[in-house]
Amino acid sequence: MTKASPRPLSSPSMTGFSQTGETLPGPMRRYAVLAALYIAQGVPSYVVAAAVPPILRENGVSKEAIGMLALIMLPLALKFLWAPWIERFNPLRALGPRRGWIVPMQLATALCIFALALIAPTNIPALFVIGLALALTTSTQDIATDGYAVLTLAPQERATGNAIQGGAVAASVLIGGTASLLIYQHFGWQVTMIIMGFVTLLPLIILPWMYEDQARPAPRRRPSIRAFLARPEALSVLGLALFYRASEGLVKAMEGAYLVDAGMPLDWIGYLSGAAAASVGLGGAALAAILVKGRGAHQTLVLLGSLRSLCFAIFTLHAFGILGGLYPVGAAAVFQTLIRYMEIVALYSLFMQVCSSDQPGTDFTLLACAQMIVYQFGGVASGFIAAKLGYGGLFLIATLISMAATAGTRWHGARSAHVSVRT
Repeated sequence: MTKASPRPLSSPSMTGFSQTGETLPGPMRRYAVLAALYIAQGVPSYVVAAAVPPILRENGVSKEAIGMLALIMLPLALKFLWAPWIERFNPLRALGPRRGWIVPMQLATALCIFALALIAPTNIPALFVIGLALALTTSTQDIATDGYAVLTLAPQERATGNAIQGGAVAASVLIGGTASLLIYQHFGWQVTMIIMGFVTLLPLIILPWMYEDQARPAPRRRPSIRAFLARPEALSVLGLALFYRASEGLVKAMEGAYLVDAGMPLDWIGYLSGAAAASVGLGGAALAAILVKGRGAHQTLVLLGSLRSLCFAIFTLHAFGILGGLYPVGAAAVFQTLIRYMEIVALYSLFMQVCSSDQPGTDFTLLACAQMIVYQFGGVASGFIAAKLGYGGLFLIATLISMAATAGTRWHGARSAHVSVRT
């Protein structure tokens, strides 16, 4: 596989100076900025994706309706459609090319969370509209953040930088998912949303640390989807991303509802997701970075895909009554969450390898959207499959898809290595 080579000055860590001669911030400062930016968009997303579904189920909302709410996150899968425009234009030029998007989008996201406090959780139409607006603001912020990450991280920093992102996502699960459920359990819906709204604003404090080199030369060509599609190596990784994530939405969208129906209390569900998130934050993402550096992204994904298939198989056996008790499925839920956020490090490191320096945000967004599209499609389909075939049938399908995707990833890695040797 041929790799996109950044321009000499596109990665501050390679030179230590901007084109104007200003000393650039060190990697730890850049990592801190990236962590804050990803937490800023992650917390509100996981309030909706992780905390709301079990709350709805406890309030008697049907499995079909919960599955359909996965459509709220559709903008996260479609943001590639407006990603080129985000890289072409800047609404607040004085703040910088990407910070000019991040600040207003984060403020709008907080307003959406506060708006959720004004409705009842069972008001599905209002929840859908507000959640959709929230997804639009966080997805637009994500385009700017991903472009900043690709340009800021040198090749040798990508695994560590993506481990930082994985840890930030885990922290978002802990705050937006676990903390939200615990607060709801004790104080109710309105207080939970008000607290989460203020939490969403906190990461903006670190934005003065965000360095943007406004002396960078203009791209050689206008950012566009067509430019991405013209590159065979990018299309190859796009296909891998689609296949690899195809099974996860089927399980994740119904995981909370299944645990509730299996008799697990909401606070237990919160502790389970929190334990997994804490594991990732303390060592899981760092371990994934070590694996990527030592084994490469493809081999790491094969290992994680195999472990993921095992977790899905445990869910399947539990749903069919072959495994009893809550401990096996609880352990599988924790381990599956750990695996999922370790995958972020490997997948995103692979994505960065094929991003062009002319349109880093567009390229990365296209690849991230590919895996999100199949994830969300699985989430929407999961409720209907579970209603028709039961939880056991749903989890069995996910297990078989995961096993096939793991084998496909192994083949893709071998083919990519062969192409790299030839070139």
